[in-house]
Amino acid sequence: MSWVKKVYPFNAEQTVNISSEFGPLIAMFVVNGITGKVEDGTWALLIGTVLAMGAMLWVLKRLPVFPLIASGVTVVFGIMTLVTGDAMWVQIKVTIFNLLFAVFLIVGLVMKKNFFKYIFEKTFHYTQEGWDRLTWSFAVFFLVLAGANEYVRVTFHQGQMYNILGYEMEGVNVWIMFKIAIIMPATGIYAWIMTRILQRHRLPEPTRSDIVATAVSGVPVAHKKGAADAPVG
Repeated sequence: MSWVKKVYPFNAEQTVNISSEFGPLIAMFVVNGITGKVEDGTWALLIGTVLAMGAMLWVLKRLPVFPLIASGVTVVFGIMTLVTGDAMWVQIKVTIFNLLFAVFLIVGLVMKKNFFKYIFEKTFHYTQEGWDRLTWSFAVFFLVLAGANEYVRVTFHQGQMYNILGYEMEGVNVWIMFKIAIIMPATGIYAWIMTRILQRHRLPEPTRSDIVATAVSGVPVAHKKGAADAPVG
């Protein structure tokens, strides 16, 4: 593993997804801080979102479903903020999206349709219990994020100034900094912790014979790695 990979472990798709989530927020924070007008900050958010969608299309040659949905919702609620002059719309969008995603994960589990397994099972190999624990934990995590977002939104009001660690900040900027400085690293740390916990549910890499047997029967083979079977590499 190169030193670049050790320092920055994300691939191109993960980088674009992270940038599409937090890049427009950073643009909104900078512009809103310079002009003091939520409308200007919202324009920066919308332009940044459109640019992020263009970057996804250019780098990935496609628009991933969930970042596309999130970007589309951002544009809709951003326009509502411009029309009403109320930053509540772009703030509450985060709460709604987190709640809906949590509900989506829970409904999938109830219906025996594990979303994370469907998306990642070709990359990561876990037992069904492992996939279910991962999905339940993230459903709860997104519910916590929704609650935290609402707390900050209703506590720090648009147009009012607050002293945060010795700095005077407007309410909307407090919310943006909360997203960038707390939610972003907390999400990364939580995902890392979950991958460590899930190691106990990890399955051996499929072998060539497993792949052939699965292709013939259509049923995944439960296989214990032995000396005779080398993992597909």
